[in-house]
Amino acid sequence: MSMLICCNGCHTPIQLPPGTTAFRCIVCRSIGNTASPSSAPILYPPVPPTTSSNYHGQKKAVIIGILYKNQKGELRGCINDAKTMKDMLIHRFNFNESSIFMLTAMSWLVNGCKSRDSLVFYFSGHGGRQPNNTGDEKDNYDETLLPLDHGTQGPIVDNDINDIVVKPLPTGVKLHAIIDACHSGTVLDLPYLCKMDRSGRYSSWEDHSPKSGTGKGTSGGEVISISGCADHQYSDDTNALSKEKMPAGAMTYAFIQAIQNGQGATYGSILHAMRYTISTRYKPGAVGRKQDPQLTSGHHFNVYTEPFSL
Repeated sequence: MSMLICCNGCHTPIQLPPGTTAFRCIVCRSIGNTASPSSAPILYPPVPPTTSSNYHGQKKAVIIGILYKNQKGELRGCINDAKTMKDMLIHRFNFNESSIFMLTAMSWLVNGCKSRDSLVFYFSGHGGRQPNNTGDEKDNYDETLLPLDHGTQGPIVDNDINDIVVKPLPTGVKLHAIIDACHSGTVLDLPYLCKMDRSGRYSSWEDHSPKSGTGKGTSGGEVISISGCADHQYSDDTNALSKEKMPAGAMTYAFIQAIQNGQGATYGSILHAMRYTISTRYKPGAVGRKQDPQLTSGHHFNVYTEPFSL
């Protein structure tokens, strides 16, 4: 099996053939040696690809990682998160590199999609919330994602995300949103939130449909969102989880670890593993602060029997 190395200079993941002892990074052009202690294997080693997905059409992904350089709240691990997520999609779930867009064009993801296509929207960065005065939010807050220019152009509100990547999906298309951001529990504005009991087991689906009757579903497609925390919680950016002390989002780390450790068979097993990893291996920044990854969907399903695949 090939090995995955993290470049010493720019920390880009690089896949190498077995037996390779030296390499040159295709991004920063620095030379590395796989035998050097400083060239430690990257956080998430590759595993053989799966062919279990029921979706055999085109696979597309939009991946966003923002550090907010020289801004208040600058982060450290989001670019690492984005690069590692891209590598996992290519080597674990058979996405073509040319079908992964690592920018902020959300509409590109759903344009031209058709039945049996599998789509992924990944975001690692800041999230927020703002008062909602229309009555279509259960907690009276809209959840938001913060682009790099949010200071001048404002945040991306959950209503707009729903309009851009959820509502247009036609029958037969499946979209997974993986959101590593604060206040991200219902950031896609999907109708149902998976509730978990204190032991981390599924208990029920909570209806988040607007009282106004405004539709928050798709045009027939299927959308499932896995997010870093509940709407009132924070998702941490940390180096405390990685043995190599590489900065990463706690949610992204826990998600990929669940996949790589064989706990990705169903949505329930992934969510349970993520919550266990964060609660046992990492104590979020503030005293008494919790981070509970969430699962939302456009429909009810049994989280312990529904197979997971991208």
